[in-house]
Formats: sequence, C-alpha cells, structure tokens
Amino acid sequence: NKVQFQKGLSVGAFLSMYGTEKQCYEALFRIRWPEGYICPECGHRGYCYIEKRKVYQCNQCHTQRSVISNTIFASTKLPLTIWFLAIFFITQSKDGISSLKLARLLGISANAALRIKHKLQQTMKERDDLLPLGGLILIDDAYCGGKKHGGKRGRGASGKTPFVAAIQLSKEKHPMFIKFNKVSGFTKTEIAAWASKHILPKSYTVSDGLNCFTAIEDAKSYNLSIAANKNTDLYRKIFKWLNTVMGNVKTAIRGVYHAISDRHVPRYLAEYCYRFNRRFKLADMVASLLKYCLKTPPMPYRLLKMAEVRW
Repeated sequence: NKVQFQKGLSVGAFLSMYGTEKQCYEALFRIRWPEGYICPECGHRGYCYIEKRKVYQCNQCHTQRSVISNTIFASTKLPLTIWFLAIFFITQSKDGISSLKLARLLGISANAALRIKHKLQQTMKERDDLLPLGGLILIDDAYCGGKKHGGKRGRGASGKTPFVAAIQLSKEKHPMFIKFNKVSGFTKTEIAAWASKHILPKSYTVSDGLNCFTAIEDAKSYNLSIAANKNTDLYRKIFKWLNTVMGNVKTAIRGVYHAISDRHVPRYLAEYCYRFNRRFKLADMVASLLKYCLKTPPMPYRLLKMAEVRW
C-alpha cells in the first residue's frame, strides 16, 4: 500500500526545519518573497527589518509589512511555532485530530485550538475549491450528522446535512481526487450551480437515478444516470470507490469528533478531502499548506463562527 507505507515527515525532521520562532519566520519569508522582499506599494527592493514590531519597512516609501499580514495568520497572538505544530499534527494524521487533543498537544486553550483548526480548514477548503474535477467522475447524494438511532435515514432525514459526494477516477478506474460539498438541498438549481464551479466542462459524470443530477448537463458536462437502488449489487459495483471513501470519512468524523456543528460541516469535509487528494505526498503536505496559508486572506473570529457557505 503506497499510501500506508510511505515516509511522512518525522517529528525530528519537522523540528529541525521549524523548531524555533526564527526558523518559522524565515520559512514564511522564503515562501512569500522567494526572490527577496519587494514592497507591495512601490515595488522597491530595499528594506529594513524592525525587530520590535516584526515588520519589513520599505526604504523608499516606508510602507511596513509583516510576513503574516493579509494572511490566515494575521493578528495572531500565538507564536508561529504553535501554528506550525498544528499544521504538522493535522496534515500527518490520517483521520484528523480533534481540537481538544490539539489543545493538549500544543499546550493552549481549547478555544484557541479550535480557532486554529477552523482557520486551517478554511485554508484547505479555499485551496481545493480552485481545483475542479474532470474526466470520469462518480457522483452521489450524501448526508452527514443527525441522530444515530431512530427516525428516517438517508434522503429527507431530519437533522442531517446534505452534501454532494464526487470522486474522479483514473483510466484504470482507481480513485484520484474527491470533493464533498455541502448543498442546501438536492434540486436542479443547486446541482447546476455546484457543477459549474466544481466540474470541468466536457467531463463524464455517473450518478444514480436522482433527477437533480441531470442538471449537470447545464454545466456543459455529460451525465449518465444509473437507475439502481442503493441496496442492489449493480449500485454497489458501480459506486464501490465512492461508497468506500464516504464510509471512511463518516467513520473518521464519528471516531475523531463524535459530532460537529452543521455550520462547520463544509470545513471538516474539506479537511478530509484535502488530505485524501494529497495522500501520496504526505511528507510535502506541511510545506504546501504553509504556502496556501499565506495566500488565504485573514478570517477574524466574527467570520469564523458564522455559517459556512455551501460550495
């Protein structure tokens, strides 16, 4: 198993690269300004570093910029070493890590750990939202949350969060990339809008008989509808990989988090998808997420606690 037995990033290797605050700042500087500091206002390269405020000041226009300004790290009161360790624990764990466990490992409050986790999840979501699926895609309706016992299951179940589950297959019919996106419901209007953002034109999608998925054709893609009940052998054969991945993510959410708020479901789904889509690059995941953190705009707490967008 290439995924299970690949070499990840060891604790020792991580600490040798990002073990001190200085190393963390230098790493972010190299990522943000790979050719050296360039003033965002005038383009001048000359600068001085103000140690007390940790900002770079342009020698020409005197504009000041921090290496974390206008990024997901902006205005943080925590050391960067804490952020980097959080990135390490989140990316190197197969099924994720709860904010309570993260708080214990980092030695910070549960609220601080939760904010870090949600901000990193938002970074993952915004990055993967830029990468639509293409080629051969299996697609299905799915639900997250709700009561474990009693009541209706599946479609129309109360208290459950609906989301679209899609998986891109290789020519050998092996899973490549996945997308799990929350939707308001399974209507043609909602699915057409989702597909126009997350499915490349001229892709081939295979769905079950749910009528709303015919709207994928409005996004200039082709859809083959398989009218098969989910309890039949035909359905299980066609949607084997999609069912396997959906089962894994639901098991991970129940096992690690037990329960999550409906408004934060998109972020938790995005975190799982982000790791899955980079499962063959485990050792590189810390460095790549750092790069995306610098490209993600700030998210203050008032926005963080608001209901998440669907897709």
